[in-house]
Amino acid sequence: MKNLIIATALATTALSSAAMAEGITEFRIGILGGENAQDRMNSNECLRAYTQDLLGVETKLFAPADYNGVIQGLLGGTLDMAWLGASSYAAVYLQDPEAVEPVLVKINLDGSFGYHSIGFARKDSGITSLESMKGKVFGFGDPNSTSGYLIPSIEIPQTTGSTMENGAYFGEVKFTGGHEQTIVAVNNGDVDGGVTWADGQGNWEDGFNSGALRKAVDAGLVDMNDLVEIWRSKPIPEGPVVLRKSLPQDVKDKMIALVDGLHEADADCAYGVAAGESLGFNPIGHDAYVSIIEARKAKSN
Repeated sequence: MKNLIIATALATTALSSAAMAEGITEFRIGILGGENAQDRMNSNECLRAYTQDLLGVETKLFAPADYNGVIQGLLGGTLDMAWLGASSYAAVYLQDPEAVEPVLVKINLDGSFGYHSIGFARKDSGITSLESMKGKVFGFGDPNSTSGYLIPSIEIPQTTGSTMENGAYFGEVKFTGGHEQTIVAVNNGDVDGGVTWADGQGNWEDGFNSGALRKAVDAGLVDMNDLVEIWRSKPIPEGPVVLRKSLPQDVKDKMIALVDGLHEADADCAYGVAAGESLGFNPIGHDAYVSIIEARKAKSN
């Protein structure tokens, strides 16, 4: 209860009732794919509760099966907020520049807001690099994922000198459906190697400080000692928390303040929302994602 009072106080003024959120009757938060729906809902339940108490209107979480479900929800106005990957934000922006606005970004423990696409394989497979992946089965995550598809599909061919087409360098390239699915597929030997996201900081055995590997370790899905890193992308700008542009400014201001203050108010809640250890969220704007927007545009041409 103390944390709830602190968090809501950070979002300015005292709470009263639904009048605090004039102009809306409910608030809907989309949760991007990456792990199974129930785990995503559990990790974000505290944010839902804080939001509902703050705005005074019913707040709901939505965890679609894939990234496109969140993208379409934002484009259609049926979602009010989401933490997107950079490529997913680019997808929304390219279809409707007026749909959402980026407002906050997760900050790593070193103060940066970048992360990496991490290529990995099972240690007992003998695969130690992209070179030893030649002719083998490679797993992407979701086609709307920055680290699970967009960036590795651009950077890996620069390393291999070949395309990502089946049989060109890898024996087969397939989509697993998401980050958790890729991690499980590699761990189970269903694919020989794949890519997922991580801040690339901290210890390998912990799944780094934050990201899909950290969440998989926390969930008991993998032992990182069974896996090995085989590739790492250049730094990628962390995706933004976005708000529907047409929301009342009062609502936007309160949600920005709530998420911005979440780390100090409730560290456990912030850990779940941010997919691991972080310094919380800081303000961010559209300009941070221009390079990703251009990369996505070029990929679709």
